[in-house]
Amino acid sequence: MDKRGTPYVWGGASRQGYDCSGLMLRAYEAAGIELPRTASEQYGAFSRKISWDHLKPGDLVFFSGLGHVGMISKPGYMVHSPHTGDVVKEEKLSDWRRQAFVGAVRPDRAGVRQWKHVLEQREESGPAPLTASVL
Repeated sequence: MDKRGTPYVWGGASRQGYDCSGLMLRAYEAAGIELPRTASEQYGAFSRKISWDHLKPGDLVFFSGLGHVGMISKPGYMVHSPHTGDVVKEEKLSDWRRQAFVGAVRPDRAGVRQWKHVLEQREESGPAPLTASVL
């Protein structure tokens, strides 16, 4: 919440500016939990998803095909870094947000460790080989 008023900066994750996932990355880092960098990776890092009706402060909420993430600040509100030209702010969860809602997660250390293991396995196996097929 103390980052409110900080400008949106695409790819930003510092006091100079934040994008949506960079803000979540730093917030959870301050709590001792390491998150992946992008919104889609943050969503994918946790197998347990939270429904709209069960949101609690601290939950990460995802919108617009995983193109945006915010954090529940109090019932019915989220803090987020919306878009270029705007600033980090707290916003009421509107009907429009509910329609754009993809899902939510409640970050914990165990979920992030599991996600890191998946990424490490992908790196170790390397890229999938290219194959050709004949029709």
